[in-house]
Parts: sequence; C-alpha cells; structure tokens
Amino acid sequence: MAGPEPAPSTGTGLAPNVAGALSYLLGPITGVLFLIIEKNSAFVRFHALQSIVFGVIWVIFWIVLSVISGVVPVLGWIVGFLISVVAGLGGLVIWLLLMYKAYQGQEWELPVAGPIARKQMGRVTV
Repeated sequence: MAGPEPAPSTGTGLAPNVAGALSYLLGPITGVLFLIIEKNSAFVRFHALQSIVFGVIWVIFWIVLSVISGVVPVLGWIVGFLISVVAGLGGLVIWLLLMYKAYQGQEWELPVAGPIARKQMGRVTV
C-alpha cells in the first residue's frame, strides 16, 4: 500500500506553500533569499517578489511618515504617533495575512505590490 505522494518541492527542498510563506518572514531579506534560491516554482517566486515590493513600499511609507511628523511640531508628533500605531497594526495584519494566504497555496495579490510583483515575474532572472 503506497502512502500519500509528497508535495512537489522547490529549489529549497521545501513544499511550495511553506517556501512562499517563509518568503515573507523577514520581508525583503527572505524575499531576496527565496528569489535567488528558487528557480522553478512561479508560486514561490511571486511571493518572494511581492515580499520585496511590499517591504520596500513599507520602508518608504515609514520614512515619509517620520519626515512629516518631524517637520510639524507637536500636532505632527501626535498625529504621526496615532498614524504609526494604526499603520503598524495594519501592517502586522497584512504581513500575517500574506503568510497565511501563501501557506494556504493562494497567490493573493496586494493592491499595489501584487501587480508590481506580477509584472516583474517575467523580468527577473537570477
């Protein structure tokens, strides 16, 4: 009696859903790592690219928020603090959702980062 067939592995030796989820773990760092390692799975490469794009957009957002809240005294600090708390929690939820969706085997696209990642899929050859 034969057991269940093993899931197809990726260049990392992991199942594609695990590799896709792990590509979000440390943002652009693990995104670049999985993009370099993975040569075969378009699923993993998409999630790695989306992780990179989302991470870069997130860093730019925080830099702009820091500059704006630093330029406007007192009111800017208060508004900046409130926005950073809400955005931080929102970013955490998005990050966890991206990892969950990848682990479920879904190529869930973020509104801005997803199309950029999808567009770069054909261009990036590592």
